[in-house]
Amino acid sequence: MKIWVDADACPNAIKEVVFRAAERLAIDTVLVANHHVRVPPSKYLRALQVPAGFDVADRTIAEQLGPGDLVVTGDIPLAAEVVSRAGTGLDPRGTLYTAENIHDHLARRDLMAQLRDEGTITSRSSALGKKDVQAFANQLDRYLAANARRP
Repeated sequence: MKIWVDADACPNAIKEVVFRAAERLAIDTVLVANHHVRVPPSKYLRALQVPAGFDVADRTIAEQLGPGDLVVTGDIPLAAEVVSRAGTGLDPRGTLYTAENIHDHLARRDLMAQLRDEGTITSRSSALGKKDVQAFANQLDRYLAANARRP
């Protein structure tokens, strides 16, 4: 199992949670972004900088992930691609994307985009808060406890 992080928009608080989990459980973790991303010195953590461009980081993750890998992303279309390749997605707010629920998440995303385009709603998601970070950390711990091999 490997952890992939869609690091272009991943909040630092979420990256820190991932760093600690990767170290604790000795899980190879790759942060993919089209800009430089700092990672602490570790044999389990690395950054992969990809060229700038629309969805380049997403495509890189989708092409390189393996079955059983976990991808941290808030991008629902990327999560759908991950699930179609036998991986699992985890949103920075703690939502786990699986084969059982990804279609509902895609439909909800599309509906919200349509409502925003029509001007029916104008708000976006609120800023990531401490409760969100805790929800992410809890979900990550549960997932890794069930799916990761201990060092």
